[in-house]
Amino acid sequence: MSIAPTARRTGGDRPTVTPQPMREAFLETVADALDTDPRLMVVLADISSDRLQAAAARHPGRVVNVGIREQLQIGVAGGAALAGMRPVAHTISPFLVERPFEQLKLDLGHQNAGAVLGGVGGSYDYAAAGRTHMAPGDVALLDTLPGWTVHVPGHADEAAELTRAALPGDDRVYLRLGTHGNAAARPAGPHLVPIRTGSARSAGVVVAVGPMLDRVLAATEGLDVTVAYTTTPRPFDRAGLHRLAAAAGHPDVLVVEPYLAGTSAHEVAAALEDRRHRQRSIGVPRGAELRRYGTPADHDRAHGLDAEGIAGTARDFFLP
Repeated sequence: MSIAPTARRTGGDRPTVTPQPMREAFLETVADALDTDPRLMVVLADISSDRLQAAAARHPGRVVNVGIREQLQIGVAGGAALAGMRPVAHTISPFLVERPFEQLKLDLGHQNAGAVLGGVGGSYDYAAAGRTHMAPGDVALLDTLPGWTVHVPGHADEAAELTRAALPGDDRVYLRLGTHGNAAARPAGPHLVPIRTGSARSAGVVVAVGPMLDRVLAATEGLDVTVAYTTTPRPFDRAGLHRLAAAAGHPDVLVVEPYLAGTSAHEVAAALEDRRHRQRSIGVPRGAELRRYGTPADHDRAHGLDAEGIAGTARDFFLP
């Protein structure tokens, strides 16, 4: 089974296909690494098995498809880690984080076993498939478990770089791979990277997570704020935010994240606990659920996560 690239109609009868470069970059990086790292093992739950057929033929004992059994997928990954392997588990995010959450908690976390999880379709990238294929709460859910690194790349090159960095380790890593991203790759890593620096009298700091950067830059054009970028919201770069807020005219922070709104609010509070500040979060709202599936763009507009919506919230926050 494979989740095909997103299909959308353009006014004619034939749908066009939206490519998924982050997903492809992740899979290609993993397939290449199987040739050089004998510890590496891939555990699939049907999805993307077609994309790894050649790698499975080369390494039949290290590419395992357990079928549509995501709890078993994570259990096998945990057992492989305890046996000295470096497991990579891949499927779409609601099936990777929400369905097997108990196995993430016990078979990986409680056993202190490491794995790399590559999830696609977070929030509502596969909106047309319905609520079963949406996961706006994936990062917030993982945030209840200790010891996880969460990467949210905004470009395929960043996805490949972060995947290469994660594969040799022994820790627990979640790569959230979106279907939409930024036009250009930026530095990927654990630190907040200033992309646009405000003046000494600036109104504050905007933190853009992964694929939100381009629309944040468009939305804050003309505002005197510092825009900082991160591909790694966990662990959050508290020291980096503290430095940026200290250099701003006001230590006020707006976080724009492509998942549940407020997921990083406690991190901002901890980073700035020594100073009075205001903060606001833009993300998928917690208080309502859309039941007309629509498209990802429809959801962005409804949630105020398009450039226009972000601009309105940013101006309301920084220019009260």
